[in-house]
Order: sequence, then structure tokens, then C-alpha cells
Amino acid sequence: MLEIALLAGRLLLLVLLYLFLAAAIRAGIGMVSARTRVKPGGLVLAVVEGPKELRGTKLPISGPIVIGRSPGADIVIADDFVSSRHVRITPSGEEALIEDLGSTNGTVVDGVRIVGVVSARPGSLIVLGTVKLKVDRA
Repeated sequence: MLEIALLAGRLLLLVLLYLFLAAAIRAGIGMVSARTRVKPGGLVLAVVEGPKELRGTKLPISGPIVIGRSPGADIVIADDFVSSRHVRITPSGEEALIEDLGSTNGTVVDGVRIVGVVSARPGSLIVLGTVKLKVDRA
């Protein structure tokens, strides 16, 4: 009798854990993949490679954007090779200014690991861990 009660308790715990994880993942995906309107001619970040939930997403660069794993970042990317506050991207006229925020694995722009602030034009490829972002026009 005791074994049956323990088995039922384990199954209940497993079901509750599954439901909690499903709700957490659904909430996280909703926060990350929220679509916003992009002004024609403005700069956008297109996710070329990365988590399947983000692939193909275009995010407008309308102000400074901090990308990282931290829930406090503007764009949260759950990748082990992305630091909690990895990079800041700021629009500057026809270009975007890319600034590595002291990330552990660094930021690569057009094949070059950056130090400090670097400008990126439309077509530039930004690599953060296993995630590849492309600066593009809307």
C-alpha cells in the first residue's frame, strides 16, 4: 500500500513539474517573440541563426538595445555562450553602434572580435555565442 502511495506521489510531482516548465517556456517565448512594428527604411536586427523560437524574427533598432541572458536585458537569449549583459546596439543614423559589454565569450562583427564600440552597416553580421544577428533595413 505504501509503495502505491509513493508511486502516485511521484507521478503527481512529475506532472506538476512538467506543467510548470511548460508554462515557464510559453511565457518566455511570448516575451521574446513579441512582434513590433518596423518603420520602413529603419534599421532592424534579423535573427539568422539561433533558437528556433527566434529564427527569422526582425527586431527594430529604435533605441539602445541590450542583449543577453539576464531577464533584465531588452532581448533575452537563452544560450550558454551569451553573457547576462552581452552587447548593446544603438542606432546612429544609417548605422548601428555595437558595444561589447565585457562579455566572457566576446562579440564578433563581420568576422572580427570587437573591443569597445564598432559601427555596423546594413548587411553586417553580429555573432553572440551560437546566435547570429544581421543588421538590415526594414
